[in-house]
Amino acid sequence: MATLICDCNKTMPLDPQALGKALNENLTLHSTLCRREAGAFQQAVRGSEDVVVACTQEKRLFGELGQQTEGAVAPIRFVNIRETGGWSRDARDAMPKLAALLAAAKLPEPEPVPTVTYKSAGRLLVIGPLELAERFAAVAGDVLDVTIFSRGGSGAQERRFPVMGGRIEQLDGWLGAFQLRWSQDNPIDLDLCTRCNACVAACPEGAIGLDYQVNLQACKSHRACVKACDVAGAIDFTRAPVAHEEQFDLVLDLRQQPAFLRHAPPQGYFHLPPGEATGAQALETVVRLRELVGEFEKPKFFAYKQKLCAHSRNEQVGCNACIDICSAEAITSDKSRQQVKVNANLCVGCGACTTVCPTGAMTYAYPKPGEQGARIKTLLATYERAGGLAPILLLHSQERGQAQVEELGRAARVGAAQGVPANVIPLALWHVASTGIEVWLAAVAQGAAHVAVLATGEEAPQYLDALRAQMDVAQAVLAGLGYAGLHFSLLHARDANELDAELQLLRQRRGAVPAVRGRFAVTADKRATLDLALDHLAEQALARPDAIALPAAAPFGNILVDKDKCTLCLSCVGACPASALQDNPQQPQLRLVEGNCVQCGLCATTCPEQAITLQPRLLLTPERKQPRVLNEAKPYGCVRCGKPFGTLKAVEAMMAKLAGHAMFQGAALERLKMCGDCRVIDIYSATDESKITDL
Repeated sequence: MATLICDCNKTMPLDPQALGKALNENLTLHSTLCRREAGAFQQAVRGSEDVVVACTQEKRLFGELGQQTEGAVAPIRFVNIRETGGWSRDARDAMPKLAALLAAAKLPEPEPVPTVTYKSAGRLLVIGPLELAERFAAVAGDVLDVTIFSRGGSGAQERRFPVMGGRIEQLDGWLGAFQLRWSQDNPIDLDLCTRCNACVAACPEGAIGLDYQVNLQACKSHRACVKACDVAGAIDFTRAPVAHEEQFDLVLDLRQQPAFLRHAPPQGYFHLPPGEATGAQALETVVRLRELVGEFEKPKFFAYKQKLCAHSRNEQVGCNACIDICSAEAITSDKSRQQVKVNANLCVGCGACTTVCPTGAMTYAYPKPGEQGARIKTLLATYERAGGLAPILLLHSQERGQAQVEELGRAARVGAAQGVPANVIPLALWHVASTGIEVWLAAVAQGAAHVAVLATGEEAPQYLDALRAQMDVAQAVLAGLGYAGLHFSLLHARDANELDAELQLLRQRRGAVPAVRGRFAVTADKRATLDLALDHLAEQALARPDAIALPAAAPFGNILVDKDKCTLCLSCVGACPASALQDNPQQPQLRLVEGNCVQCGLCATTCPEQAITLQPRLLLTPERKQPRVLNEAKPYGCVRCGKPFGTLKAVEAMMAKLAGHAMFQGAALERLKMCGDCRVIDIYSATDESKITDL
């Protein structure tokens, strides 16, 4: 795979020898690859192998050159090394980082995943004041099929668009499938109204406006309007509210209060309050609406494995992490089926559910964990191979975060900012909430001195809380293992200036890393990746305590059992989704494999004696992966045949509770001491028992 580098008219101090050595490739330095030296690009794309172009500024131009070049069949990949480091104040020290970015650009594209399809015929519902709704309808009506739901205001006399009015009961759905339920509760039927304004003129209270709806609070029931509308018959005060239901593909909501209060509204829904209904934002909204006609696809960003899910067992709820954090309200509970449901049409691909999932039942699918891990591993390994020290990963979104990084680079070029430091490696994600503790710890094990996540203000508040909680757990693990320094931080920046200040402070936030870098790969199994990272970090650690106390959000820990309460009913074993709690077929025992425990709490919720509590911690001894006895009891043998059928404590507790019951007196109480087989035999062999066959 050929790599083309350009110092952009000698504005970047690129070292082709150092970059080529790190990439194991002979590189030629260009200065005007997009202009005078375009021939080198054309020659490179005539082959069949992919070509990496270290420029995104002229991405469109290079694409056009490729189309005009005879025999050009090579796929082209673009990577930004200019704003991400080449224009920074310390650009001369940034060769290891630039080499890392070039190496990552050579990795295969993410594997295809299933897609979610939306179909829109352009049926647009505009909700809001009539005159404002008509103005937006006028500029979109040539492309879209517009219907207006009037919410006050005054409209034009000409009826150019269908107008509905009344009380909205419910609006839900997504692009191509919005469902509006409303009731026509006003005396004026807008379908029959001719907008002759006779009712407006006749009403003595002025209770009828040019939205052609009656203000029932102002109306004094003179009914002059009914008489004025006698011919059209559009006004009827005796008509009961009529329920209606309509389907739309798109919704433009011009009310002050949006229909969807969730942080991430469904795709195809646009909210534009009256105060923002002019200017650039209004123009942008109209342009986006006009483009949403046709068939659209997006990746199915998640994969769900029910057998790993800790949400529910026996209709008892344990883990609600994914439901609580979803800003699109796309995840709901299905306790009867012991699972959660994800509406792929509402999912926006933030990945926060996969980050907080303790078991890995919910995983991010595009890119897959292994592909994301390979990218991070390539960045860190190439950086180190090129001679770089103390690399810092900067995880940012590929839209607003990427825009801030690029704006910062341009500001550094003209001396208005410092730029991205030489040891800070930017990595664009679809959403910053899509990575969590297993990826971060793997990165530290592979040599990252710090992992920073950039929040730009577009994130839901619960996402930031979850990221902080995950960082607290990961930092507690590293501190307990003796790795000095700060390894994780959440940066907040609304613009390039704030980002520049944050990145300069970030230079000092370097944590210790293992002397031997981890060479393992991130796997699709979250728990397996965690185990690989923890094992490597523990093996190279300066401190090795038996256990590390962790915050409550930790995805691993211990189970404490109150032996005085526990009767070894083993209901907790059946409820455990991770096989952490186990029984012993040979004798009455409750055992724990602590390494499997995800601290979901299902065992504590299920326990009828309330004998279980959770203890978040990381056990580092070999017993972490071996069964450990939490409680055991003497077996209770059948008084008739001697076969063990329960525990002494459980049988005694049962007899104590039933001793006063009328149905368990005399021989009936004695049968509680028998196994199931002997109990049946004793009933049928008893001479003093009444049988149904005797009646």
